[in-house]
Amino acid sequence: MTFKIIRIDGKDDELTAQSFYNYSDAYDFLEELYGDLCCSDVDYGDITYYDIVENN
Repeated sequence: MTFKIIRIDGKDDELTAQSFYNYSDAYDFLEELYGDLCCSDVDYGDITYYDIVENN
């Protein structure tokens, strides 16, 4: 089983082209890129949202 990152808006980008062998690897990848935003005062209206799903 592999996992992929999808955009919530359904579009594709360089992150959605990635494939991961397990959920933890995909999560760690997103955490490395966006982990700093969880507790900041950033305007969240400009942020692209992602989810991790099984790659069928």
